[in-house]
Amino acid sequence: MSGGVATTRENPFALAPSEIEARSREIRRSILQMNSAAGQGHTGADLSETDILACLFFRMMRYHPDEPRDPDRDRFILSKGHGVGGFYCTLAEAGIIDPALLTTYLRFDSALPGHPVRQKTPFVEINTGALGHGLSVAAGLALSARLSGRGFHVYVLLGDGELQEGSNWEAMMAASHFMLGNLVAIVDRNTLQLADRTESIMALEPLAAKLKSFGFEVASADGNNPQEIVRVLTAFDKSGTRPHVLLAHTVKGKGVSFMEDQASWHHKIPVGDQLRQAIEELE
Repeated sequence: MSGGVATTRENPFALAPSEIEARSREIRRSILQMNSAAGQGHTGADLSETDILACLFFRMMRYHPDEPRDPDRDRFILSKGHGVGGFYCTLAEAGIIDPALLTTYLRFDSALPGHPVRQKTPFVEINTGALGHGLSVAAGLALSARLSGRGFHVYVLLGDGELQEGSNWEAMMAASHFMLGNLVAIVDRNTLQLADRTESIMALEPLAAKLKSFGFEVASADGNNPQEIVRVLTAFDKSGTRPHVLLAHTVKGKGVSFMEDQASWHHKIPVGDQLRQAIEELE
């Protein structure tokens, strides 16, 4: 620390997009095996977010794997808390948690419960599960970074169905008002939620125009393409005054043909021949 302003870390991996793709395949395999063994989980949601999480932890976020409470670390909030399976498998792939822990997923008193719990798992910033809260807390963290003179960035991953919660839009007003350029929201825009298309349940479009009207810098990318994700996240000016949104256009159940773009796989679990076929497709 110099002159009262903290320095930030670098990403411990700094992988190229092609290397991130390889990590994403491993994470997806772990998701399928973990959920199948547990007999529970949100498989479709876990698979759609995988490339986003891999880009954050293997390229974009500045942190040290052994220091989950380092005050200068970049923060990540999984607002779509039901996608915690993908988060856990990313942490295991990064060596932050022991991969053997994945076999305990959703067991009684496991360190890996069904939604993120700060008291149980490293790099969980807040407990999430009830949707619509992550962006508000992320805005508060981003404001605290500026007020404390620290240089960390705050990333928050939102589900698109989650944007039906009004608290998100209140948080956007605050983020714009306080000029939180160090805040990056990522929307997992797979267009599906629990039971149907988001546009059938509560239409979001024109989503980009709405977000821009709240003062955000908005960019779109293929959310299952690490090269595009890294390009957009790198281009955001995180030292500026405008908060940012990446509309990550993803496919629910990405990587497994019979799961892709199917609302029914929001929380279905592959077993038997389904699991074997899914693993073969990823290989």
